[in-house]
Amino acid sequence: MIVCVCNNISDREIRQAVDMGLTTMAELRRDLGVATCCGKCHPCAKGVLNEHLKHLNETVLTRPAVIA
Repeated sequence: MIVCVCNNISDREIRQAVDMGLTTMAELRRDLGVATCCGKCHPCAKGVLNEHLKHLNETVLTRPAVIA
């Protein structure tokens, strides 16, 4: 789904950016241009960012230990 209409940024692109290390709205603004025009996408973009960060943290915390 398109989150930022002004810059044509999708939720998938935001999740990919998080996967590459972005963790804040400031970084999304800087690197993707999210919420740099009208700003109406800010709440939705922040929601996608936070949900994906939460998902990544839960995934890391729930993985079984690897025994070598």
